[in-house]
Amino acid sequence: MFSKETYISRRAELKKAMGSGLLLFLGNDESAMNYEDNTYMFRQDSTFSYYFGLDYSGLAAVIDVDNDEEIIFGNELTIDDFVWMGTQPTVAEKSAIVGVAKSMALSSLESYLHAAINKGQKVHFLPPYRPEHKLKIAELLGIAPAAQKMYASVEFVKAVVNMRNHKTDEEIAEITKAVDISTRMHLTAYRMAKPGVHECEIAAAVEQVACECGGRLSFPTIATSHGHVLHNHGFVHTLKEGDIFLLDAGAETPLHYSGDLSSACPVSGKFTEQQEMIYNIHLDSFQAAVDTLKPGVPFKEAHLAAATKIVEGMKGLGMMKGDAREAAEIGAYALFFPCGLGHMMGLDVHDMENLGEQYVGYPEGVKKSTQFGFKSLRLARPLEKGFVFTVEPGIYFMPELIDKWHAEKQFADFINYDEVEKWKGFSGLRNELDYMITDKGAELMGTIKKPMTIAEVYEAMNK
Repeated sequence: MFSKETYISRRAELKKAMGSGLLLFLGNDESAMNYEDNTYMFRQDSTFSYYFGLDYSGLAAVIDVDNDEEIIFGNELTIDDFVWMGTQPTVAEKSAIVGVAKSMALSSLESYLHAAINKGQKVHFLPPYRPEHKLKIAELLGIAPAAQKMYASVEFVKAVVNMRNHKTDEEIAEITKAVDISTRMHLTAYRMAKPGVHECEIAAAVEQVACECGGRLSFPTIATSHGHVLHNHGFVHTLKEGDIFLLDAGAETPLHYSGDLSSACPVSGKFTEQQEMIYNIHLDSFQAAVDTLKPGVPFKEAHLAAATKIVEGMKGLGMMKGDAREAAEIGAYALFFPCGLGHMMGLDVHDMENLGEQYVGYPEGVKKSTQFGFKSLRLARPLEKGFVFTVEPGIYFMPELIDKWHAEKQFADFINYDEVEKWKGFSGLRNELDYMITDKGAELMGTIKKPMTIAEVYEAMNK
Protein backbone atom coordinates (compact mmCIF):
# COMPACT_ATOMS: atom_id res chain seq x y z
CA MET A 1 0.00 0.00 0.00
CA PHE A 2 0.96 3.64 -0.19
CA SER A 3 2.12 5.51 2.92
CA LYS A 4 -0.50 6.19 5.60
CA GLU A 5 -0.16 9.89 4.80
CA THR A 6 -1.68 9.22 1.36
CA TYR A 7 -4.82 7.72 2.88
CA ILE A 8 -5.05 10.38 5.60
CA SER A 9 -4.84 13.06 2.92
CA ARG A 10 -7.47 11.38 0.73
CA ARG A 11 -9.93 11.10 3.60
CA ALA A 12 -9.34 14.73 4.59
CA GLU A 13 -10.06 15.87 1.03
CA LEU A 14 -13.20 13.76 0.92
CA LYS A 15 -14.48 15.19 4.21
CA LYS A 16 -13.92 18.69 2.90
CA ALA A 17 -15.81 17.88 -0.31
CA MET A 18 -18.78 16.32 1.52
CA GLY A 19 -19.10 18.92 4.26
CA SER A 20 -21.44 16.95 6.50
CA GLY A 21 -22.98 13.55 7.18
CA LEU A 22 -21.68 10.06 7.81
CA LEU A 23 -19.97 8.15 4.99
CA LEU A 24 -20.31 4.36 4.94
CA PHE A 25 -17.69 2.18 3.21
CA LEU A 26 -18.24 -1.55 2.79
CA GLY A 27 -15.13 -3.59 2.14
CA ASN A 28 -15.46 -6.85 0.26
CA ASP A 29 -15.83 -10.30 1.81
CA GLU A 30 -14.44 -13.60 0.64
CA SER A 31 -16.62 -15.09 -2.09
CA ALA A 32 -17.19 -18.86 -2.22
CA MET A 33 -16.68 -20.76 -5.47
CA ASN A 34 -18.59 -23.92 -4.57
CA TYR A 35 -18.41 -24.22 -0.78
CA GLU A 36 -17.63 -21.71 1.94
CA ASP A 37 -13.94 -22.44 2.45
CA ASN A 38 -13.07 -22.67 -1.25
CA THR A 39 -13.05 -19.03 -2.28
CA TYR A 40 -12.24 -16.99 -5.33
CA MET A 41 -9.10 -14.89 -5.04
CA PHE A 42 -9.95 -11.97 -2.77
CA ARG A 43 -10.24 -8.54 -4.33
CA GLN A 44 -10.89 -5.51 -2.13
CA ASP A 45 -13.54 -2.95 -3.07
CA SER A 46 -11.70 -0.24 -4.97
CA THR A 47 -13.21 2.74 -3.17
CA PHE A 48 -12.50 1.14 0.21
CA SER A 49 -8.96 0.52 -0.99
CA TYR A 50 -8.60 4.11 -2.23
CA TYR A 51 -9.47 5.65 1.14
CA PHE A 52 -8.40 2.95 3.59
CA GLY A 53 -5.77 0.90 1.74
CA LEU A 54 -6.34 -2.35 3.66
CA ASP A 55 -6.37 -5.51 1.55
CA TYR A 56 -8.24 -7.67 4.07
CA SER A 57 -11.70 -9.18 3.82
CA GLY A 58 -14.54 -8.56 6.26
CA LEU A 59 -13.94 -4.87 6.97
CA ALA A 60 -16.18 -1.82 6.90
CA ALA A 61 -15.49 1.80 7.74
CA VAL A 62 -17.21 5.09 8.41
CA ILE A 63 -16.12 8.68 8.16
CA ASP A 64 -18.20 10.86 10.45
CA VAL A 65 -17.73 14.22 8.76
CA ASP A 66 -19.73 16.12 11.39
CA ASN A 67 -17.60 14.90 14.29
CA ASP A 68 -14.33 14.44 12.37
CA GLU A 69 -14.16 10.77 13.33
CA GLU A 70 -12.93 7.79 11.32
CA ILE A 71 -13.55 4.19 12.38
CA ILE A 72 -12.70 0.82 10.87
CA PHE A 73 -15.00 -2.07 11.82
CA GLY A 74 -13.92 -5.69 11.72
CA ASN A 75 -13.85 -8.98 13.59
CA GLU A 76 -10.73 -10.22 15.34
CA LEU A 77 -9.37 -13.46 14.00
CA THR A 78 -9.08 -16.56 16.15
CA ILE A 79 -6.58 -19.38 16.51
CA ASP A 80 -8.62 -21.35 13.95
CA ASP A 81 -7.94 -18.57 11.43
CA PHE A 82 -4.24 -18.41 12.30
CA VAL A 83 -3.86 -22.14 11.64
CA TRP A 84 -4.82 -21.57 8.01
CA MET A 85 -3.64 -17.99 7.46
CA GLY A 86 -0.64 -17.54 9.72
CA THR A 87 -0.23 -14.69 12.18
CA GLN A 88 -2.44 -11.72 11.34
CA PRO A 89 -2.59 -8.16 12.74
CA THR A 90 -5.46 -7.08 14.94
CA VAL A 91 -8.12 -4.72 13.60
CA ALA A 92 -6.55 -1.91 15.63
CA GLU A 93 -3.15 -2.65 14.14
CA LYS A 94 -4.58 -2.72 10.64
CA SER A 95 -6.28 0.61 11.27
CA ALA A 96 -3.12 2.25 12.58
CA ILE A 97 -1.26 1.31 9.39
CA VAL A 98 -3.49 3.69 7.42
CA GLY A 99 -3.75 6.39 10.07
CA VAL A 100 -7.12 5.49 11.58
CA ALA A 101 -7.01 5.74 15.38
CA LYS A 102 -10.29 4.06 16.23
CA SER A 103 -11.54 0.53 15.49
CA MET A 104 -14.64 -1.36 16.60
CA ALA A 105 -16.15 -4.82 16.26
CA LEU A 106 -18.10 -5.38 13.07
CA SER A 107 -21.14 -6.37 15.14
CA SER A 108 -21.35 -2.81 16.49
CA LEU A 109 -21.68 -1.17 13.06
CA GLU A 110 -25.48 -1.43 12.94
CA SER A 111 -26.00 0.20 16.34
CA TYR A 112 -23.44 2.88 15.47
CA LEU A 113 -25.32 3.79 12.29
CA HIS A 114 -28.71 3.78 14.01
CA ALA A 115 -27.37 6.09 16.73
CA ALA A 116 -26.15 8.49 14.06
CA ILE A 117 -29.51 8.39 12.26
CA ASN A 118 -31.36 9.01 15.53
CA LYS A 119 -29.21 12.12 16.03
CA GLY A 120 -30.31 13.40 12.65
CA GLN A 121 -27.19 12.52 10.69
CA LYS A 122 -27.52 11.56 7.04
CA VAL A 123 -25.83 8.27 6.17
CA HIS A 124 -24.28 8.33 2.70
CA PHE A 125 -23.54 5.08 0.87
CA LEU A 126 -22.39 4.24 -2.65
CA PRO A 127 -24.40 2.15 -5.15
CA PRO A 128 -23.81 -1.50 -4.23
CA TYR A 129 -22.62 -3.88 -6.93
CA ARG A 130 -22.16 -7.09 -4.95
CA PRO A 131 -25.10 -9.13 -3.61
CA GLU A 132 -23.59 -9.28 -0.12
CA HIS A 133 -23.32 -5.49 -0.05
CA LYS A 134 -27.00 -5.23 -0.93
CA LEU A 135 -27.87 -7.59 1.91
CA LYS A 136 -25.70 -5.65 4.36
CA ILE A 137 -27.29 -2.33 3.45
CA ALA A 138 -30.71 -3.92 3.88
CA GLU A 139 -29.71 -5.13 7.36
CA LEU A 140 -27.85 -1.97 8.41
CA LEU A 141 -30.16 0.70 7.00
CA GLY A 142 -33.42 -1.12 6.32
CA ILE A 143 -33.42 -0.30 2.60
CA ALA A 144 -34.61 -3.11 0.32
CA PRO A 145 -32.07 -4.17 -2.33
CA ALA A 146 -34.35 -3.10 -5.19
CA ALA A 147 -34.47 0.46 -3.83
CA GLN A 148 -30.82 0.91 -2.91
CA LYS A 149 -29.68 2.53 -6.16
CA MET A 150 -32.41 5.14 -5.67
CA TYR A 151 -31.19 5.93 -2.15
CA ALA A 152 -27.45 5.78 -2.89
CA SER A 153 -25.85 9.17 -2.35
CA VAL A 154 -25.24 11.05 -5.60
CA GLU A 155 -23.30 13.64 -3.60
CA PHE A 156 -21.01 10.90 -2.28
CA VAL A 157 -20.60 9.40 -5.77
CA LYS A 158 -19.62 12.76 -7.27
CA ALA A 159 -17.12 13.48 -4.51
CA VAL A 160 -15.41 10.11 -5.00
CA VAL A 161 -15.42 10.43 -8.79
CA ASN A 162 -13.91 13.92 -8.68
CA MET A 163 -11.01 12.57 -6.63
CA ARG A 164 -10.41 9.20 -8.28
CA ASN A 165 -10.68 10.60 -11.82
CA HIS A 166 -7.51 12.64 -11.23
CA LYS A 167 -4.51 10.37 -10.77
CA THR A 168 -1.59 11.47 -8.61
CA ASP A 169 2.06 10.84 -9.41
CA GLU A 170 2.19 7.75 -7.20
CA GLU A 171 -0.91 6.35 -8.90
CA ILE A 172 0.61 7.06 -12.33
CA ALA A 173 3.70 5.11 -11.27
CA GLU A 174 1.54 2.10 -10.33
CA ILE A 175 -0.48 2.27 -13.54
CA THR A 176 2.76 2.46 -15.52
CA LYS A 177 3.89 -0.79 -13.87
CA ALA A 178 0.58 -2.41 -14.80
CA VAL A 179 0.83 -1.21 -18.40
CA ASP A 180 4.39 -2.51 -18.73
CA ILE A 181 3.37 -5.95 -17.46
CA SER A 182 0.40 -5.86 -19.84
CA THR A 183 2.73 -5.09 -22.74
CA ARG A 184 4.88 -8.10 -21.86
CA MET A 185 1.71 -10.20 -21.93
CA HIS A 186 0.95 -9.03 -25.46
CA LEU A 187 4.51 -9.53 -26.69
CA THR A 188 4.19 -13.13 -25.51
CA ALA A 189 1.03 -13.56 -27.56
CA TYR A 190 2.59 -12.11 -30.72
CA ARG A 191 5.35 -14.74 -30.54
CA MET A 192 2.90 -17.61 -30.01
CA ALA A 193 0.16 -16.83 -32.56
CA LYS A 194 0.79 -19.49 -35.22
CA PRO A 195 -1.29 -22.11 -37.05
CA GLY A 196 -2.08 -25.12 -34.88
CA VAL A 197 -1.77 -23.27 -31.56
CA HIS A 198 -4.83 -23.36 -29.31
CA GLU A 199 -6.29 -20.13 -27.95
CA CYS A 200 -6.09 -21.62 -24.45
CA GLU A 201 -2.31 -22.09 -24.80
CA ILE A 202 -1.81 -18.41 -25.52
CA ALA A 203 -4.20 -17.39 -22.75
CA ALA A 204 -2.27 -19.54 -20.27
CA ALA A 205 1.10 -18.09 -21.30
CA VAL A 206 -0.24 -14.52 -21.20
CA GLU A 207 -1.71 -14.98 -17.74
CA GLN A 208 1.54 -16.53 -16.51
CA VAL A 209 3.32 -13.26 -17.33
CA ALA A 210 0.98 -11.33 -15.04
CA CYS A 211 1.50 -13.83 -12.23
CA GLU A 212 5.28 -14.08 -12.52
CA CYS A 213 5.53 -10.28 -12.46
CA GLY A 214 3.80 -10.25 -9.07
CA GLY A 215 0.41 -9.14 -10.30
CA ARG A 216 -2.87 -10.63 -11.42
CA LEU A 217 -5.36 -10.03 -14.21
CA SER A 218 -7.23 -6.73 -14.33
CA PHE A 219 -10.09 -8.48 -16.18
CA PRO A 220 -10.75 -11.90 -17.77
CA THR A 221 -8.51 -12.40 -20.78
CA ILE A 222 -9.93 -12.25 -24.31
CA ALA A 223 -7.77 -14.44 -26.59
CA THR A 224 -9.58 -15.34 -29.78
CA SER A 225 -9.49 -15.90 -33.51
CA HIS A 226 -13.13 -14.73 -33.59
CA GLY A 227 -12.40 -11.06 -32.97
CA HIS A 228 -15.83 -9.86 -34.05
CA VAL A 229 -17.14 -11.27 -30.73
CA LEU A 230 -16.20 -8.35 -28.50
CA HIS A 231 -15.92 -10.27 -25.21
CA ASN A 232 -14.91 -13.77 -26.26
CA HIS A 233 -13.58 -15.63 -23.20
CA GLY A 234 -14.01 -19.17 -24.50
CA PHE A 235 -10.46 -20.15 -25.64
CA VAL A 236 -11.98 -23.03 -27.63
CA HIS A 237 -10.51 -22.54 -31.10
CA THR A 238 -7.32 -23.71 -32.75
CA LEU A 239 -5.60 -21.00 -34.78
CA LYS A 240 -5.41 -21.65 -38.50
CA GLU A 241 -3.96 -20.08 -41.63
CA GLY A 242 -5.74 -16.87 -42.56
CA ASP A 243 -7.01 -16.08 -39.03
CA ILE A 244 -6.45 -12.81 -37.22
CA PHE A 245 -5.67 -13.45 -33.57
CA LEU A 246 -7.01 -10.83 -31.17
CA LEU A 247 -5.80 -10.41 -27.60
CA ASP A 248 -7.42 -8.07 -25.07
CA ALA A 249 -5.59 -8.53 -21.78
CA GLY A 250 -4.22 -6.53 -18.90
CA ALA A 251 -2.42 -6.86 -15.60
CA GLU A 252 -3.22 -5.50 -12.17
CA THR A 253 -0.46 -4.62 -9.70
CA PRO A 254 -0.53 -5.77 -6.05
CA LEU A 255 -1.99 -2.32 -5.24
CA HIS A 256 -4.79 -3.12 -7.74
CA TYR A 257 -3.96 -0.51 -10.38
CA SER A 258 -4.77 -1.71 -13.90
CA GLY A 259 -3.43 -1.90 -17.40
CA ASP A 260 -5.60 -2.66 -20.44
CA LEU A 261 -4.24 -3.34 -23.94
CA SER A 262 -5.51 -4.98 -27.13
CA SER A 263 -3.64 -6.22 -30.16
CA ALA A 264 -4.27 -8.08 -33.40
CA CYS A 265 -1.89 -10.11 -35.54
CA PRO A 266 -2.02 -12.45 -38.58
CA VAL A 267 -1.75 -16.10 -37.64
CA SER A 268 -0.15 -16.85 -41.03
CA GLY A 269 2.68 -14.42 -40.27
CA LYS A 270 1.52 -11.95 -42.91
CA PHE A 271 -1.79 -10.16 -43.36
CA THR A 272 -3.77 -10.93 -46.49
CA GLU A 273 -4.45 -7.99 -48.81
CA GLN A 274 -7.94 -7.61 -47.36
CA GLN A 275 -6.68 -7.82 -43.78
CA GLU A 276 -3.95 -5.27 -44.44
CA MET A 277 -6.47 -2.80 -45.84
CA ILE A 278 -8.74 -3.09 -42.80
CA TYR A 279 -5.80 -2.99 -40.38
CA ASN A 280 -4.50 0.23 -41.94
CA ILE A 281 -7.95 1.84 -41.84
CA HIS A 282 -8.04 0.94 -38.18
CA LEU A 283 -4.59 2.48 -37.59
CA ASP A 284 -5.74 5.68 -39.30
CA SER A 285 -8.78 5.79 -37.02
CA PHE A 286 -6.58 5.22 -33.98
CA GLN A 287 -4.25 8.07 -34.92
CA ALA A 288 -7.16 10.39 -35.68
CA ALA A 289 -8.49 9.78 -32.17
CA VAL A 290 -5.10 10.32 -30.52
CA ASP A 291 -4.56 13.56 -32.44
CA THR A 292 -7.61 15.10 -30.73
CA LEU A 293 -6.50 14.28 -27.16
CA LYS A 294 -5.70 17.38 -25.14
CA PRO A 295 -6.99 19.14 -22.02
CA GLY A 296 -10.45 20.62 -22.50
CA VAL A 297 -11.38 18.56 -25.56
CA PRO A 298 -14.36 16.23 -24.97
CA PHE A 299 -13.41 12.58 -25.41
CA LYS A 300 -16.51 12.26 -27.58
CA GLU A 301 -14.61 14.26 -30.21
CA ALA A 302 -11.91 11.58 -30.24
CA HIS A 303 -14.61 8.94 -30.71
CA LEU A 304 -16.11 10.89 -33.61
CA ALA A 305 -12.68 11.40 -35.17
CA ALA A 306 -12.06 7.65 -35.11
CA ALA A 307 -15.54 6.91 -36.46
CA THR A 308 -15.11 9.43 -39.29
CA LYS A 309 -11.83 7.83 -40.37
CA ILE A 310 -13.46 4.40 -40.37
CA VAL A 311 -16.21 5.73 -42.65
CA GLU A 312 -13.63 7.28 -44.97
CA GLY A 313 -11.77 3.99 -45.14
CA MET A 314 -14.94 2.01 -45.80
CA LYS A 315 -15.87 4.47 -48.56
CA GLY A 316 -12.53 3.69 -50.18
CA LEU A 317 -13.48 0.00 -50.17
CA GLY A 318 -16.97 0.71 -51.54
CA MET A 319 -18.83 -0.28 -48.36
CA MET A 320 -19.95 3.23 -47.38
CA LYS A 321 -20.89 6.44 -49.17
CA GLY A 322 -21.90 10.01 -48.43
CA ASP A 323 -20.35 12.56 -46.08
CA ALA A 324 -18.05 10.77 -43.62
CA ARG A 325 -18.55 13.15 -40.71
CA GLU A 326 -22.32 13.07 -41.12
CA ALA A 327 -22.25 9.27 -41.21
CA ALA A 328 -20.27 9.31 -37.98
CA GLU A 329 -22.54 11.79 -36.22
CA ILE A 330 -25.78 9.98 -37.03
CA GLY A 331 -24.36 6.55 -36.13
CA ALA A 332 -24.04 4.83 -39.52
CA TYR A 333 -20.40 3.99 -38.67
CA ALA A 334 -21.57 1.70 -35.83
CA LEU A 335 -22.17 -1.18 -38.23
CA PHE A 336 -18.39 -1.63 -38.08
CA PHE A 337 -17.58 0.00 -34.72
CA PRO A 338 -20.52 -0.61 -32.34
CA CYS A 339 -18.66 0.05 -29.08
CA GLY A 340 -17.11 3.07 -27.39
CA LEU A 341 -13.61 4.39 -28.08
CA GLY A 342 -12.38 3.98 -24.51
CA HIS A 343 -12.95 4.29 -20.79
CA MET A 344 -11.36 5.63 -17.63
CA MET A 345 -8.77 3.34 -16.04
CA GLY A 346 -7.20 3.17 -12.59
CA LEU A 347 -8.04 1.02 -9.59
CA ASP A 348 -10.70 -0.54 -11.79
CA VAL A 349 -9.97 -1.44 -15.39
CA HIS A 350 -13.22 0.42 -16.20
CA ASP A 351 -12.61 2.91 -13.45
CA MET A 352 -15.55 3.40 -11.09
CA GLU A 353 -18.06 1.91 -13.50
CA ASN A 354 -19.90 0.60 -10.43
CA LEU A 355 -20.55 4.22 -9.42
CA GLY A 356 -22.26 4.98 -12.72
CA GLU A 357 -20.88 5.82 -16.18
CA GLN A 358 -23.04 8.95 -16.18
CA TYR A 359 -21.06 10.44 -13.28
CA VAL A 360 -17.62 9.09 -14.19
CA GLY A 361 -17.55 9.70 -17.92
CA TYR A 362 -20.03 12.50 -18.63
CA PRO A 363 -20.06 16.18 -17.58
CA GLU A 364 -22.82 17.65 -15.46
CA GLY A 365 -26.00 18.12 -17.48
CA VAL A 366 -24.97 15.89 -20.40
CA LYS A 367 -26.87 12.61 -20.65
CA LYS A 368 -25.56 9.46 -22.30
CA SER A 369 -26.93 8.84 -25.76
CA THR A 370 -29.39 6.00 -26.32
CA GLN A 371 -28.30 5.64 -29.96
CA PHE A 372 -26.66 2.36 -30.97
CA GLY A 373 -22.90 2.82 -30.88
CA PHE A 374 -22.90 6.06 -28.92
CA LYS A 375 -24.77 4.42 -26.04
CA SER A 376 -21.65 2.30 -25.45
CA LEU A 377 -19.37 5.33 -25.16
CA ARG A 378 -18.31 5.24 -21.51
CA LEU A 379 -16.26 8.45 -21.62
CA ALA A 380 -17.38 11.68 -23.28
CA ARG A 381 -16.46 14.47 -20.88
CA PRO A 382 -13.80 17.13 -21.55
CA LEU A 383 -10.36 15.75 -20.71
CA GLU A 384 -8.51 17.06 -17.67
CA LYS A 385 -4.98 16.76 -16.33
CA GLY A 386 -4.63 13.51 -14.40
CA PHE A 387 -7.20 11.55 -16.41
CA VAL A 388 -6.03 8.05 -17.41
CA PHE A 389 -8.01 6.21 -20.06
CA THR A 390 -7.89 3.75 -22.93
CA VAL A 391 -8.11 4.37 -26.66
CA GLU A 392 -9.39 1.29 -28.54
CA PRO A 393 -11.14 1.75 -31.86
CA GLY A 394 -11.91 -1.44 -33.71
CA ILE A 395 -13.40 -2.65 -36.97
CA TYR A 396 -15.73 -5.61 -36.77
CA PHE A 397 -17.87 -7.54 -39.25
CA MET A 398 -20.68 -9.06 -37.17
CA PRO A 399 -22.88 -11.23 -39.40
CA GLU A 400 -25.99 -10.93 -37.22
CA LEU A 401 -25.70 -7.14 -37.04
CA ILE A 402 -25.12 -6.87 -40.79
CA ASP A 403 -28.16 -9.08 -41.47
CA LYS A 404 -30.36 -7.04 -39.11
CA TRP A 405 -29.40 -3.64 -40.49
CA HIS A 406 -29.59 -4.89 -44.08
CA ALA A 407 -33.10 -6.28 -43.54
CA GLU A 408 -34.21 -3.04 -41.91
CA LYS A 409 -32.45 -0.89 -44.56
CA GLN A 410 -30.81 1.12 -41.80
CA PHE A 411 -28.66 4.05 -43.02
CA ALA A 412 -29.14 2.93 -46.63
CA ASP A 413 -28.00 6.39 -47.76
CA PHE A 414 -24.58 5.68 -46.25
CA ILE A 415 -24.07 1.89 -46.42
CA ASN A 416 -23.65 -0.24 -49.54
CA TYR A 417 -24.91 -3.53 -48.19
CA ASP A 418 -24.10 -5.49 -51.37
CA GLU A 419 -20.42 -4.71 -50.81
CA VAL A 420 -20.60 -5.30 -47.05
CA GLU A 421 -22.04 -8.77 -47.67
CA LYS A 422 -18.78 -9.74 -49.40
CA TRP A 423 -16.85 -9.07 -46.15
CA LYS A 424 -19.12 -10.85 -43.66
CA GLY A 425 -16.56 -13.55 -42.91
CA PHE A 426 -13.75 -11.12 -42.07
CA SER A 427 -14.17 -11.26 -38.26
CA GLY A 428 -12.67 -8.22 -36.50
CA LEU A 429 -9.65 -6.50 -35.02
CA ARG A 430 -8.63 -3.76 -32.64
CA ASN A 431 -5.64 -2.21 -30.93
CA GLU A 432 -5.73 -0.52 -27.55
CA LEU A 433 -3.27 1.72 -25.72
CA ASP A 434 -3.48 3.64 -22.45
CA TYR A 435 -3.02 7.41 -22.18
CA MET A 436 -2.90 10.08 -19.51
CA ILE A 437 -3.58 13.79 -19.86
CA THR A 438 -0.86 16.24 -18.83
CA ASP A 439 -0.59 20.02 -19.08
CA LYS A 440 0.85 19.58 -22.57
CA GLY A 441 -1.54 17.00 -23.97
CA ALA A 442 -1.84 13.23 -24.05
CA GLU A 443 1.04 11.01 -22.99
CA LEU A 444 1.23 7.33 -23.89
CA MET A 445 1.57 5.23 -20.76
CA GLY A 446 4.21 2.58 -20.21
CA THR A 447 7.94 2.33 -20.84
CA ILE A 448 7.75 -0.68 -23.20
CA LYS A 449 6.40 -0.18 -26.72
CA LYS A 450 3.49 -2.31 -27.87
CA PRO A 451 3.60 -2.99 -31.63
CA MET A 452 1.10 -1.03 -33.69
CA THR A 453 2.23 -0.71 -37.31
CA ILE A 454 2.26 -3.73 -39.59
CA ALA A 455 6.05 -3.72 -39.66
CA GLU A 456 6.17 -3.65 -35.84
CA VAL A 457 3.66 -6.51 -35.62
CA TYR A 458 5.71 -8.66 -38.00
CA GLU A 459 8.89 -7.93 -36.06
CA ALA A 460 7.26 -8.88 -32.75
CA MET A 461 5.90 -12.12 -34.19
CA ASN A 462 9.36 -13.18 -35.40
CA LYS A 463 11.26 -12.54 -32.16
